This record gives sequence, C-alpha cells and structure tokens, in this order.
Amino acid sequence: MAEQNMAYTVAVWLIPLVFAIVCHEVAHGWVARALGDQTAANLGRLTLNPIKHVDPIGTVVLPLLLAIAHAPIFGWAKPVPVRAKRLRNPRRDMVLVALAGPGSNLVLALLTTLALGATYAVAGELPETGAAGFLTDNLVNFLLINVFLAIFNLIPLPPFDGGHVVEGALPRALVPGWRKIARFGFPLLVFLLLVLPMIAPKANIVARVIGPIAETVIRAFLALGGIPA
Repeated sequence: MAEQNMAYTVAVWLIPLVFAIVCHEVAHGWVARALGDQTAANLGRLTLNPIKHVDPIGTVVLPLLLAIAHAPIFGWAKPVPVRAKRLRNPRRDMVLVALAGPGSNLVLALLTTLALGATYAVAGELPETGAAGFLTDNLVNFLLINVFLAIFNLIPLPPFDGGHVVEGALPRALVPGWRKIARFGFPLLVFLLLVLPMIAPKANIVARVIGPIAETVIRAFLALGGIPA
C-alpha cells in the first residue's frame, strides 16, 4: 500500500510539473521567434514533446526526490536557446522573452483555476477518488506548480528570468558586470536553494520569500474560481 501511495504521489506531482516546465520553456522560444530569433524553432524546441526539453536532473531526479521527501516540488528543463543579437531590439526583447516563461505559467494557472471552478460549481465539490480524483489532484498541483514557477523564476538574480529583466533595466555600463555574475548562475542557484537554508534556516528564500508570495497568489486564484481555500 505504501508503494502504491508513493507511486500516486509521484504521478500527481511529476506529470503537472513536467508539463508546466515544458510550457515555460516553449513560451520563451515562441516569443523569441515572434521577435526575430528563429534559433529555438530551427532546433525543434518549439514543441510540447517533453523529450525535447527534459533535463535528467532538473526535470526527473530532483522532483522525484522532493516528492518522496514531501518537500516543495520544483525543477527545470533544458533552457530554450535564444540569441539576443537576432532579436529586433535585443535589450527590450530579451526582457519580453524572459517574462514569457513566468507569464505562461500564470496563464496556465488561470486556465486551471477556471476548470477547477467550473467543476466545483457543477458538482458542489472537487472529486477525491477514482479517475476523477486523480485528474483533480493533477489539476490542483498544476495550479500550485505554475504559480510557484512563475514567482520562483522572477527572482531578480541570474540565472532566473528575473535576472534577465534586471539586466534589461540596468544602465548599459553596468551590464558587463551583471553578466559576470550570470556565469556563476548554477552554483548560485545551488547555494541559495540548498546550502544557505542548511547553514542559515532563517535565510531560506523558498520558505520565507517565495512561499508566502506564492500562497497569496494561489489564494487569489482560488477566490477567483469560487473554490474554498
């Protein structure tokens, strides 16, 4: 029974997580193409086929471990390549490309809220068992994950999307220094998310910053859908 419960938990978290991450990356590529850069399109990355986007660690291993540990679920896919020089207005357009990812997650969260709200309005409750319950759990987690990904990726540091927004807003003279920070993006990510919380629990960005913001946004979506929090 425990193994069945674990398999269910992994399924209802991993399925929506992978789809949310893939949509996030594809949104970057779609906007880049619209603004003049065909790189992602030429490489076949403008597809919802997860195989094209899966990062073994960020999309599979890490989320599975977090699900098993009952920890907050997050992850990443292979970044969609964007060449700023091919964009019509590189500084402005890179900001728009960066915002496309979190923006797509919020749109998906809204659509999911509407679907859940319609179900609740018709049935008077959200199904908890059987195939309908499985679908509901996936939708609820899809809402949570999309909101979390949107807020998480807006952290104003590289390599997050928020870091690209900051770069676009900086005076040109400060951009080279900011890009030097971006070179250490992945180690910085590991430090902020894993190392810092262990050595200084009060500095846990996810628990103390991202979590409360995401919870507020999620409650707003639920209220919009007429769903009890």
